[in-house]
Amino acid sequence: MKLKSLLFAFLLALSLCAGAQTTVSIAPDTASKEDVKKLFDVMASREQMSRTMQQVFAQMRSLNRDELKKKRPDITQEELARMDRESEDVIKNFPLDAMLSDMVPIYQRHFTKSEIDALIAFYSSPPGQKFLHEMPAVTAETMRAVYPRIQAEVDAALKRAEEKADSPK
Repeated sequence: MKLKSLLFAFLLALSLCAGAQTTVSIAPDTASKEDVKKLFDVMASREQMSRTMQQVFAQMRSLNRDELKKKRPDITQEELARMDRESEDVIKNFPLDAMLSDMVPIYQRHFTKSEIDALIAFYSSPPGQKFLHEMPAVTAETMRAVYPRIQAEVDAALKRAEEKADSPK
């Protein structure tokens, strides 16, 4: 179960970082903090991060419920509801603004002002806006499509680890 949680945490981090790879440079064409924040605004980065986190947490909650029910068939609906409330609190209080601030210098290191301006122009365009609008659905569909493969690999890895632990040395 911990391996599955780690896997989903990794996928979340990967999703959140997919658009967030940058660093601060000293070049004359350095993007300012305001340039990067404008890009984040055009991309609706805060809202996208929030939606992505909600999707991942919902998937994790479902998986954790299933695992718990297997391990504790007598678990009550009240206990499951308490877990759901705790999960909602985590999502509600997640520091998205702080995370975006942490990402600014990364973008500054990896993108020049000219590149940031070009990205702003693209994401402000109809195709850019469509891309941003469709990505949550594309991501959700992708996760549903690849989850069985991921699950099979995780299960196989867990089985191998159990067999290795059970085998005489």
